[in-house]
Amino acid sequence: MRVLFLGSGTSTGVPVIGCTCPVCTSDNPRNMRLRSSVLVRTEKTTLLVDSCPDLRMQALRHNLTAIDAIIYTHEHLDHTAGFDEMRAFCWHREDRLPLYAGSSCLAQLRRMFGWAFDESNTYQGYIRPLAHDHAGKPFVVGDIEVTPVPVVHATVETFGYVFRAAGLSFGYVPDIAELPETSFPLLCGLDALAMDGLCFPPHRTHLTIDQNVELMRRLAPKLGLVTHCGHRVEYTQLQKYLPDFMIPAYDGLEIDCSMPEAERETRP
Repeated sequence: MRVLFLGSGTSTGVPVIGCTCPVCTSDNPRNMRLRSSVLVRTEKTTLLVDSCPDLRMQALRHNLTAIDAIIYTHEHLDHTAGFDEMRAFCWHREDRLPLYAGSSCLAQLRRMFGWAFDESNTYQGYIRPLAHDHAGKPFVVGDIEVTPVPVVHATVETFGYVFRAAGLSFGYVPDIAELPETSFPLLCGLDALAMDGLCFPPHRTHLTIDQNVELMRRLAPKLGLVTHCGHRVEYTQLQKYLPDFMIPAYDGLEIDCSMPEAERETRP
């Protein structure tokens, strides 16, 4: 099982429009962050997590032409606004594209893109989703088992996910302000875990970098990654700041869950 970070930024992306801060004007490509999304794949199955506004650019950049399903973390626009771009993944398939989300996110998608969910929508040129409300329960797509992880983020129902295949595990929690105690066991001891780290100053709806590190120490993954970073986080400085078992995610990073320790050993 491998994981490709299509985007590692927060809702504004980096650089931020009109900003001239050191990170937004940096010439380090790892400071350029599209909105957060990952691709989880095995030899048999490819899963896309969230359809961010940059999905078209991400798909072209990585030659992404087909997925087996899309999974949503929550309904905020930086995770859903690229919904219509998924029509390109429907052109060459006869069946509808499986879509998994919690009930609140699914209801919002139906409100925003009602025509796509209409049973009369059969034209292959449009996105044709097959919606599944996972209701917080584990489900399986191809050879990947997916476990929803309820987290606290703003006022909307939000999930992280744990993906398991061939004895390997990867956790992805891009938006979180607090991890409920009941969710701790779901994220403990994974091969790799990527989690929200928006900035250093306190934030109402996201983890800070230090809160991320504190949680990672408790959860003890083999490899911890910080994602969903804003423009107040400089890549090289963050890389030096993190403990040895952690690295910053960046756009285009691909990790191999069978040997996650090798990822942090490549740090300059």
